Amino acid sequence: MSSQAQIRRLTALDIRRRKAAEPIVSLTAYTAPMAALADRHCDFLLVGDSLGMVVHGLDSTVPVTLEMMILHGQAVMRGSRRALVVIDMPFGSYEESPEQAFRNAARIMQETGCGAVKLEGGQRMAATIRFLVERGIPVMAHVGLTPQAVNVLGGFKAQGRERAEWPAITADAEAVAAAGAFAVVLEAVAEPLAAGITAKVAIPTIGIGASAACDGQVLVLDDMLGLTGRVPKFVKLFGNLAEDVDKAVAGYAAEVRARRFPGPEHVYTVKES
Repeated sequence: MSSQAQIRRLTALDIRRRKAAEPIVSLTAYTAPMAALADRHCDFLLVGDSLGMVVHGLDSTVPVTLEMMILHGQAVMRGSRRALVVIDMPFGSYEESPEQAFRNAARIMQETGCGAVKLEGGQRMAATIRFLVERGIPVMAHVGLTPQAVNVLGGFKAQGRERAEWPAITADAEAVAAAGAFAVVLEAVAEPLAAGITAKVAIPTIGIGASAACDGQVLVLDDMLGLTGRVPKFVKLFGNLAEDVDKAVAGYAAEVRARRFPGPEHVYTVKES
């Protein structure tokens, strides 16, 4: 049996069982090459609708379409072998009804082969989460700062900075856990709130800007690598690839302008008859 055949892709149940155990490692991935690089280090790869901003230059995640998510999801599945791949359901693809959510989630899973979907919302989405899980679709939930609601929230603002907000966010997390979500993303919430939620719910909490109190962490890969030019304050730079790319492109441009093109040994030549 080949080594490739021996690799088993992680499942939503594997992630669920990591509650209060070894921290869960996750990054976003939008392309096959990046997925291949991150795959052996991550427990799950998130094809986030953040791709609208990171890859397509949009101002928010709201304009991202189902077709965009499927296209990038297919690429990430081709590039990865081990990590669970979770794909965001984009704005407008699940809020109308549980039936709408099922149709679109089923399409995502059928056309990409991914292992789970993620949707935003707490108590208001609990019935939809239950509907999907009962029909065989693993769901990761997302509470706290929910980027798809940026127009209601008034921007990308941290949530739960006032103690008066804590009960509602905690109730959101408890509702999605009770509905059958296998994990819940906590975005941009205060550390004491994240710690309290993590202690209360029976599923893993995945923090993004929510401190080390969570069961795991997810970051936007391009932020962590310094590629986006706008690094959130909770992100540590583990590389600065923007500088490396700039230097490489500048070096290439200088050689082209100096007409230092590839020599004869590196180009196709005409064969003599």
